This record gives sequence, C-alpha cells and structure tokens, in this order.
Amino acid sequence: MPMPDALDPIDARITVWMARHGVTLTRLALGVVFLWFGAIKFVPGWSPAADLATRTISMLSFGMVAPSVSLPVLAAWESLIGLGLLTGRFLRVTLLLLFVQMPGTMMPLFLFPSETFRAFPYAPTLEGQYIIKNLVLVGAAIVVGATVRGGQLLPTRVPRAP
Repeated sequence: MPMPDALDPIDARITVWMARHGVTLTRLALGVVFLWFGAIKFVPGWSPAADLATRTISMLSFGMVAPSVSLPVLAAWESLIGLGLLTGRFLRVTLLLLFVQMPGTMMPLFLFPSETFRAFPYAPTLEGQYIIKNLVLVGAAIVVGATVRGGQLLPTRVPRAP
C-alpha cells in the first residue's frame, strides 16, 4: 500500500536514519547480549544456561571437558565476542568466534529434547526458547558481517543489474 504523500518526507527521514545507524545499533546490541551472558557465567549460580551448556559441552566432548573447565572457557568466549562487537575491533575474528559457537548453542535442542520442548518440535520450554532466540542473533550477526568490507544499508532501493 503506498504511503500518503504527507507522511512520505517523515518516512524518508526515518528510513535514512535507520540505514545510517541500524548496523551499528545491531552490533552494539549483540555486544551487550554476549558480554552480559558471558559475564554472568563467571559467577556461580547466576546463569540459567550454565547447567545445560556444561552438559552439552560434556556430551559433545565425550566427557573429556569437565564443567569446571568448560564454563569459564564459554564465559570468556562469549565475553570476548561481546567486547569485540562493542568496540567494533577485530570484527572478522569476533564474528568467526560467534559463528563457531552457535552450532553448539543449538545442540541442546537435539541432545536434550525433553528439557527443551514440552512437545517436540512445537512447544519449546523456557530453555528451548532461550536457545531458539539464537537464530535472531545469527541473523543480526550476518547483517553486521555484511558490512566488515565496507558494505552498508541504503535507505532507497538499488536497481538490480540486468
């Protein structure tokens, strides 16, 4: 549906603002989430995901990585991702760390379906919802990653080449 003419200038200004600041705000929001979720894993009992995360890592490592090792490593890993996103430095390495971590964060859906779903695959538990929201983090990271070589969002449609 076309925009009424009176609102078009306002809509255009808002769209320009979003294109100019959207990727930066997305990067900063991702950084806050990763730093926050990483930092709370350093404090025993603060992270609701700690038990599920350490059990997942233990299963994936065939019991070779103990929770006393995996949780601080995961906390540091997530905190580094958060700091990299917040500072905007070393974004390629930061995004690599994020994308390497993400498959592991999805594994509890398959390793522990009775804990992550009330009715598989339709009704996730709170833990399952916590994990599924990582799809949004991946999508946001892809948008940020699209700009590491100087790409940007444009507020107007760009004609496609024939």
